[in-house]
Amino acid sequence: MEESEFRAMLDESQRHWWYRGRRRIVCDTLEALRLPPSTRILDAGCGSGAMLDQLARYGDTTGVEPHPLGVAAAHRAGHPRVVRARVEELPFAAASFELITCLDVIEHTPDDRLALQELHRVTVPGGYLVVTVPAYPALWSQHDVVNGHHRRYVKRTLMSAATEAGWRPVRHSHFNTFFLLPAAMVRIAFKGQGERQRRSELALTPRSLDPILEIPLRIEAALLRHGIRLPAGLSLLAVFVRPHAAARAARSSAPATPRRAFRIRAG
Repeated sequence: MEESEFRAMLDESQRHWWYRGRRRIVCDTLEALRLPPSTRILDAGCGSGAMLDQLARYGDTTGVEPHPLGVAAAHRAGHPRVVRARVEELPFAAASFELITCLDVIEHTPDDRLALQELHRVTVPGGYLVVTVPAYPALWSQHDVVNGHHRRYVKRTLMSAATEAGWRPVRHSHFNTFFLLPAAMVRIAFKGQGERQRRSELALTPRSLDPILEIPLRIEAALLRHGIRLPAGLSLLAVFVRPHAAARAARSSAPATPRRAFRIRAG
């Protein structure tokens, strides 16, 4: 990620409607998991630590962030247990966490399967991984370039990468549906301008509109909380579980299921 874009992300992560809306959607998703008290939680790629403030209500939080500016910002925000590390090389023992959040992170990794395997390693059997990623390769733009993305996803590519890394899908949905068409129009308009599109998308909306622009994401969070899956949106959210060894063994010995019969149920 370009340093100017990373600094913009750190500056806006607390107040910007997009980050506030995503945190609400993730928290509503976590409520449905009914996590036990004192859950050990890792936020992988935690940036300034804003999500850690929300995760603290569910248990004992730790963060990792590869960028030194992010680590410093998280420490200033009161999160001393944020360490500098890449998602592909986590400094934790196997089975250290019952819950991992990895929000708009794996698209930054050259090998997403390697990242998902490392997240799998540090999760206890029966533990959860909550992932968000940008959707639709067709929307690739200069925004992705300055953010250091390696890819955008469709459901199939995200599920394939996660299942190959050992995860079992629990639920998934798109979100940020309301802004899909406006964002697509902006990115199509800028496509081909390359270096001329230097302004961060975080600066495209005035701060005064943050409370209004967050409303659609609040509505989407309520829909997701009630088990409604959104069929389209700028982002994908997925929940995975690390299967117990017995469950993995049973599946490996079962006859292969045709790919077209595979379904993921919400809830």
